[in-house]
Amino acid sequence: MNELKKIVVASVLSVSTTGLSVQARADDYTIDTRGIHSFINFKVNLLGYNWLHGNFTNFGGDFTFDGEDPSKSRMDVIIKTASIDSHHTELDKHLRSSEFLDVSTFPEAHFVSTHIESTDGNNARIYGDFTLKGITKEVIIDAVKENEDKDTSGHYRTEFSGTTTLSLKDFKVVNLGPVSPTIDITLEVEGIRQ
Repeated sequence: MNELKKIVVASVLSVSTTGLSVQARADDYTIDTRGIHSFINFKVNLLGYNWLHGNFTNFGGDFTFDGEDPSKSRMDVIIKTASIDSHHTELDKHLRSSEFLDVSTFPEAHFVSTHIESTDGNNARIYGDFTLKGITKEVIIDAVKENEDKDTSGHYRTEFSGTTTLSLKDFKVVNLGPVSPTIDITLEVEGIRQ
């Protein structure tokens, strides 16, 4: 009887520690930019009462998510600046010009996290270096883990949203006219576990 108890206890401990090791694992994800899975949107105030909304249509990246220790998580995103889309063709030409994003000289913007702090529940603060027009500044993204599950194809997905506000002058975007000196960025990121 004692031998049977030992076997049962050993089996339970084995299952328990295996479960813990899976839960503690940091998983790598590739951002799914196909179709309707991930977005980088922006809005900027015009004339103090009107909002211009737009998005970047070409971007990519990856992230690591550690549910047990979010500080071990990380994120890396590259945005193709010429993909800016304000839904106004002539305005987009101006936004791509040397007065604004200067996309011919600086074709990419880059965000790489430096550290991540869990705040409460599914909320976190992502600190990182954001490079635009060759200038790197620290930005903070207030992030929320929205969902995680297997899709219909059996791929495991995790979804995050995040917001941040950038000072355009920090990146030498200075000929603003009636445009607000700040721009609000919203991220909707869905990753496929690798």
